[in-house]
This record gives sequence, C-alpha cells and structure tokens, in this order.
Amino acid sequence: MASSPEALVRGAKTVSSLPTTFTQLNTAVEDPRSSNRDIAGIISDDAGLSARLLRMVNSALYAFPSKISTISRAVTVVGTKQLRDLALATSVLDMFRDVPSDQVNMESFWKHNIACGVTARVLATMRRDPNAEEYFVSGLLHDIGRLLMFTEAPELAAQAFGKARESQTLLYKNEQEVFGFDHAAVGAVLLKQWQLPAQIVAAVGYHHRPSANRDHPIHAAITHVADLIVNAQQIGTSGEVFTPPLDVDAWKKLGLQENMLSAIIKQANRQIDDAAPLLLEAA
Repeated sequence: MASSPEALVRGAKTVSSLPTTFTQLNTAVEDPRSSNRDIAGIISDDAGLSARLLRMVNSALYAFPSKISTISRAVTVVGTKQLRDLALATSVLDMFRDVPSDQVNMESFWKHNIACGVTARVLATMRRDPNAEEYFVSGLLHDIGRLLMFTEAPELAAQAFGKARESQTLLYKNEQEVFGFDHAAVGAVLLKQWQLPAQIVAAVGYHHRPSANRDHPIHAAITHVADLIVNAQQIGTSGEVFTPPLDVDAWKKLGLQENMLSAIIKQANRQIDDAAPLLLEAA
C-alpha cells in the first residue's frame, strides 16, 4: 500500500516523465532564443503530434475563418505557448492509452476530462484571461491522479469505488478514507514531477477545495467550477457518481454573473462536441 501520494507516483514508472518531443518543445518555447521556425520544426518531426494539433486548431475550439494547413502557420496564428499546451494535452492522452478499464470506461473518463478542460477554457475566455490554454490543461488533467490509483493500487481503488456506491457518498471522500489521500493530491504530485507550471499543479491539487489555495486561487476556482458544470450535465465520468457541492466563494472569485452561465454552457458544449472526438483519437 502506498503510504503517500509521493509513494504512489514513484511506483508509476511508465509515466514518470513526459514524452521527449514535448520536453524538447517545452524547452524551446521557454527559450527566448528559439524562433517560431525552431518550434515548428520540433513539432513537425512528430507526424502523429502534428496531425493531432492541426485537427485541434481547425476545430470549434478556435473557429478560425480559414483552414490552417501547416504547423508553421499554426505556430504563428495560435501562439507558441498555446500550441505547447495543446501538445501537452494530446501527449498525456497518448501516454495513458493502455490503462485498463476495470474501474471506469476510459472513453468516458477522457470525455469527462476533455469537457472539463474545454469548459475551463471558456470560463477563462469569458474573464478575458490571456492564458486560456493553461486552464484547458488544468481541466483536462484534473482527475489524472485517479488513473494512477487505478493502475498502481487497483484493489484499493476498487474498495473506494465500492464504499462510495454503497454509502452513496462522493468518491474522492472515500479515496481519502481508503488511501489516506485523494486523486487530486496524487495528480498534483505527478504534475509537479513533470515540472508543469505551479498554477496548473495548484488547480489540479485543489479542484475539490479551491478556497484552500492562496497562491493560485483563480486557477483552482475555474477548474472547480468547470468540473461541477460537467458533472452536473453528466458528460462522461471519471468514476464520481454524484456532483460535488459548489464552493460559492470560488464562483464569486471568477467575477462572472449568474445570467452568463447559460451562454457559458452553450458555448462550451458546442466546443466539446467538436473537440472531444478529435482528442479521443489519441486516447
């Protein structure tokens, strides 16, 4: 039995680091000496990644007026950091392609997480946040710790599932009882090991208790609200049967009016319908 989230992550050797292509891309994006041509070259060397990214940038997520047919053009139009974040999303889905689905249907799992990522991105856009792609990544990865629970401690994961169903209580609460920690804590440790930005780590680690995070409150709040919107609509599932309660303070932090919620959901669902099948091809 893993005694801590750190111990559980240490045991997950197959996902201990991100793919080489993404690592090279991330290094180039963060290097001020790198040109758009350098970044396009790294992506273009990976045919699968290139194809997935082009499908994504031509989807309803961006709704560009004309088709983007080359990675060079995508880098220019979408932006280097934004394309890097999309590359991360598709790379992670590919990494977890072979996770056994004993506890949860993997297509349903990823549909839920993709929907959360898209909804988080829409919420960020409504707030006019310039880093909307960061929120997409946070939403997409918010339940990734649960995959490690499935693969590294399947018997305990099954026990938590059973307790949740029997008692009709929230799964993450039962994870805390069975493991001593929940999937959010595991996900945060994994993303920190991957050296992802602190705000993404915080969003994943605190998406069930956003008000407890003082360093990156907006990231945690957006991921929390997006998760609830998706859960309430039952778009896929990562195993949680019930919709967790809304942290009212988290909603207030977003500075959005309640009468905007219908438009947010409508816009997000349109993008989910378009983006989910494209991303699920990698899962």
